[in-house]
Amino acid sequence: MNLEQNQRRREFLKNAAIGSAAIAASVMVPSPLTALGGGGAAKTKPAAESLTELDFRNGVMPRAQLSKMASQLAVDKATQKNAREFAGFELEEATAVVKVLEAVGTTAPPMSADGKAFIEKLKNASGNEFDRLYMQAELSNHEFLRDLAKDYLGHSAGRTSAAEKETTHLATIALFAFDEHVALCKRIYGEVTAQ
Repeated sequence: MNLEQNQRRREFLKNAAIGSAAIAASVMVPSPLTALGGGGAAKTKPAAESLTELDFRNGVMPRAQLSKMASQLAVDKATQKNAREFAGFELEEATAVVKVLEAVGTTAPPMSADGKAFIEKLKNASGNEFDRLYMQAELSNHEFLRDLAKDYLGHSAGRTSAAEKETTHLATIALFAFDEHVALCKRIYGEVTAQ
């Protein structure tokens, strides 16, 4: 391994550790919106057996970006204490995930029209309506991300490129957080819809 590759790997591992710490430290729920992916990103996943490291990273990036924007709003606008706490953790996580993905060369797509419309809807919502919209989006987003990670990991055996190995490690770390966030989002969404 040459010096440049070694340095890139160290930077990736450092950023992955930062992202992992942010994910592990939180009681968070991810971000928006299975149906509201960014740019030209597909709204559905490719067939599991054909998922590549690029498909995985490109599936996560627009959702992390949108979750970051939604969570920035939720930190200030959420009225239910658990939704607000989750928003703070999710903001930290989404920021770390975007940073890690950028460090491994994932291009950030422009926000989709659906994503922009969702952010506007959040900006115009308040009180319990805001909490419900935000938590429902985070629940849907994390269910999508959990399934994406499981599909990718379930078909990653035997892939030997450095990029596939790095992404397999990233997906492995992220999967526990996605599972946790699905459970948290379900609980908090149940709380805000019971009000």
